[in-house]
Amino acid sequence: MRNFVQMTAIAALAAALASASPAVAGPFDPQAGLPGSLAISRDDSRIVGWGASVAELVRGPQDLADPGGPLASFGSAADAIGAADGRIVSLGDGGSITLGFDAPIVDGAGADFAVFENGFGLGGGLAFLELAFVEVSSNGVDFFRFDAASLTQTSTQVGGFGALDATELHNLAGKHVGGFGTPFDLAELAGRSPLLDVDAVRYVRLVDVVGSIDPGIGSLDSLGNLVNDPYPTPFASGGFDLDAVGVLHAIPEPSSLAMAAAGLSAAGVAVARRRRSPRAG
Repeated sequence: MRNFVQMTAIAALAAALASASPAVAGPFDPQAGLPGSLAISRDDSRIVGWGASVAELVRGPQDLADPGGPLASFGSAADAIGAADGRIVSLGDGGSITLGFDAPIVDGAGADFAVFENGFGLGGGLAFLELAFVEVSSNGVDFFRFDAASLTQTSTQVGGFGALDATELHNLAGKHVGGFGTPFDLAELAGRSPLLDVDAVRYVRLVDVVGSIDPGIGSLDSLGNLVNDPYPTPFASGGFDLDAVGVLHAIPEPSSLAMAAAGLSAAGVAVARRRRSPRAG
């Protein structure tokens, strides 16, 4: 949620863009709800779990250009735990949050987890989005970042209430509007390091993108490009707003394995009994 002044400014921008022609398409998948989008709905039946704990929360300043100013403060760590429900924790410029899970995430077919933010559509394929880099770890010490790309122009700063085109964004959390998660596939990190087991990822870290096109403070994508996203956002709710992290593939919990083993054992006993039973007639 944002304060009244923020919401008024965003509403005015939305009205101005509502009748705009669709954004010039980039090479990546479009915003949630549009054909070809890879967004994961929070109600997707493939979700088998959610972030269960917060290992670390580091708030960033509301405006990195004023490092002595106040830190982001909206929401609490607990708001990032559990299912996506619209409750968020704001990270501030360059802030980060690290989530733990009840069962390790594993590399399955397609996306393995999805990150949910609270952006919203502005019409014409555009949306108000705040972005974050995504890192994972097996041991909680060594983290590895997904390669991310931003093709948003960097000649003009996207303002604090500005709009982005999802087709120009790849592997950046917050690419999709609220209620829809940005998917991530652990196969992309396979072989990156012996310190990362993509079949046993226990932590996911979100690191806020500082969207300034000032090279002195702005964040760079994996191609060395500045990532231009709404800046500045000098509010308590500034920076990336994490709603939740949903898990699509996970190692079965011990209780589940025990139940499966019990089921197999019972089935084996039933088969053995049928084999020992004398035939009728």
